[in-house]
Amino acid sequence: MDTTLSMATVKPSLAARLMAHPLVRIVLGTLLTFAAVPLVMLSASQLVAKPYRIVWPQLLAAVLVWCGYRLYVRRVEKRPMVELATQGMARGLGAGLLLGAALVTLTFAVLAALGAYRFDGVNPFTVMLLVPLAELVLVGLAEEMVFRGVIFGVTERSLGSKAAIAISALVFSLAHLPNDGVSPLAIAVIVAVGIMQAAIYLSTRSLWPCIGVHIAWNYCVGQVFSSSVSGHAATDGLLRGELVGDTLLTGGAFGVEGSLVALVLLAAAAAFWLRRAYKR
Repeated sequence: MDTTLSMATVKPSLAARLMAHPLVRIVLGTLLTFAAVPLVMLSASQLVAKPYRIVWPQLLAAVLVWCGYRLYVRRVEKRPMVELATQGMARGLGAGLLLGAALVTLTFAVLAALGAYRFDGVNPFTVMLLVPLAELVLVGLAEEMVFRGVIFGVTERSLGSKAAIAISALVFSLAHLPNDGVSPLAIAVIVAVGIMQAAIYLSTRSLWPCIGVHIAWNYCVGQVFSSSVSGHAATDGLLRGELVGDTLLTGGAFGVEGSLVALVLLAAAAAFWLRRAYKR
């Protein structure tokens, strides 16, 4: 009896208590997931000439990001990686791509109707329009795994889903503060995106739709509508066009993600997915 009681009252080690702490798990999960990105990019820039650093460093980093996240889930959280299961991957990713593209198209359609997006023709399609996809796949994977997979997941298990949605969306928006042209309106838009993405994850319990939305949004804004993406300079995309007029509509240097139109549409999308998640 005494032996049983003494065994039952043995306290976990300091290391075990630290690993169980939500903040430690968030930091560790973020590092394991994201560490490969700067390492691969820095190594490639030092070892390979610029003309030969096209597409493959980003794809290699994306593979290592996936491996780092898998390592975190399996070894730290000690559970199967159900949120990135291969079963249903194509359907979830495809649905996310369609949703992201639809949101961008609707946003620019409203801006065009308001006279804030000036369309001037179509550029010839070339393979160079597909090259940015490698970087956008990397960004979509890394950010969704960190902000939804790690931060939302750990916070939800500790504080519940409502707190997880709020905290993950806030941290997601704060990560964009260093970007050029950031404004209070732009932060509000990014918060709306973070809430929408968290609600999609809460509703589907899969990261694939979130990754699809992320990739499609960034690609369509930059490579289809030739606009700035989160403060990154605009490039020539498929459509020749530009945002003109009041920065309240155009978003200024930050781009369409700093637009009031984007805020209204993305907030509506976030509300829809929140309602759907909690209805389930």
